[in-house]
Formats: sequence, C-alpha cells, structure tokens
Amino acid sequence: MKTKLFYFLCSLAIVGFSACNSPAKETTEEPYGNPAAEGFNAAESDDQAIAIADEVMEAMGGRQAWDETHYVCWKFFGRDELVWDKWTGNVRIDRPNGMTLLTNIHEGTGKAFMNGREITDADSVSTLMGTAKRIWINHSYWLVMPFKLKDSGVTLKYVGADTTQDGKSADKLMMTFQEVGVTPDNKYEVWVDKGSRLVSQWAFYQTFETDTPRFVNPWVEYNKHGNVMLSTSRGRGKMEDIMVFEELPESLFTSPEKLDLKTLVQ
Repeated sequence: MKTKLFYFLCSLAIVGFSACNSPAKETTEEPYGNPAAEGFNAAESDDQAIAIADEVMEAMGGRQAWDETHYVCWKFFGRDELVWDKWTGNVRIDRPNGMTLLTNIHEGTGKAFMNGREITDADSVSTLMGTAKRIWINHSYWLVMPFKLKDSGVTLKYVGADTTQDGKSADKLMMTFQEVGVTPDNKYEVWVDKGSRLVSQWAFYQTFETDTPRFVNPWVEYNKHGNVMLSTSRGRGKMEDIMVFEELPESLFTSPEKLDLKTLVQ
C-alpha cells in the first residue's frame, strides 16, 4: 500500500512539474517592428545607422502608427496646399495661382483645373500630372522624411556624434540614393537628437561628391498629429496647417471645390 501511495505521489509531482513548465500558448502575432522598404540597401548600410533609424521611427510614434495614418494635409511654406491619401496614393494640390491638381501618384493619372475650370488638353494634363508628382515628392519629403530613413533605394551610414547649429548633441547619419526619386544623386546629412531621438537638423547636398551643403535647416517645433509626431519649422519656412484625418470626403480628389479642412478637425 505504501509503495502504491509513493508512486501515486510521484506521478502527481511529475504532472505538476510538467504543467508549470509547459510551453506558453503559441501566438501568430509578431512584433510590428520597423521593416525596411523593399529595395533598401541594407547590405551597404551601417548597423548603427539602421538602429538609429528605428529609434527615430519609435520617437515619431512608431511604424504601426505611421502605417495606419490615412490622410495627411499641410501647407508648404505658405504656398501649395496638399491633401495626401497615404493608402491609395491620391493627392490634391491647390496652388496659389488658382490651379488645382488631382492626381494618383502611383498611376500618374488625374485632372487639372484652373480657377475651377477643367483643363482638357491631353498633353497639358499629362505634363501637369508629372508636375503634381514632383511637387508631392518634394513637399512630402520636407514633412515626413524621418519616416523614410529606410526607404527603397536608400543607403544609410553613421557619420558620428556631432552638434547641431543650436549647439545640441546629436548622432549624424548620411543618406544616399540609388536610382530613386527625381534627383537620385542627392545626399542628405541628418542629425538625430541624443535625447529625444527625433530628427533635429538636416543638410542637403546636390551630389554625393559635393562637400558644401546647399542648405542646412533645423527640424523643430514637433507636435503630435493623430498618433504621429510631425515637425513644423525648417527655420527659413514652415509646414503650416498640418492635419491628420481618419476619414475625408472622396470629393476632395475628384472636384476642384475646396473644403475648409479646419472645420473637420474634432
């Protein structure tokens, strides 16, 4: 009887030990992370630079928050007003000369209006759609570059510790490009603040071989829009009327009639 009782207690102990050490419940959910875009030159980029780029993304709100951001609206240096549907590629550009460009940056198609009247000449429309895409490429980069440090065609290098023009400590990165954009020979240097891990300054070089930058601008006055951080000031100019929306009327991308987007802010 004692022997049977001994084996019974041992069996309970084994079962209890196995239960305590059984594998955790499997899950298919993986950390969102910050995967590089297809075509990012990871092979020639520095591990340290890539790690800093991931820290920037996290400081800006995180990759998931950026991917889930639907509509971004802003006014570029007091001139062009843009509405960008990140999910579809639809873009609306209202220019100060009365021109409205409605395009899809992926397809290169769309419509153009001057003071509300549609431009119907096919060659003119085609040219204007090209203009619209170049405007979007330039103006959006001035607004959301920190989210694009691991973009397609980018090579990212760590330059070293440095200070910005206002004397703040930063890590400096260098961005070069391979066969992307309208000016692939450009080079940027990007300063990442040691404390906040937000981009605090950038310098633009016309070509990779150029030693003197065409300009150096601060990235300051960050505010949260939706679930992401965006910087307003570039020193010599500002990104005005920055707004982020989950929903907007489809007519913004089909009709020249403007809406006062500020009235839609909740």
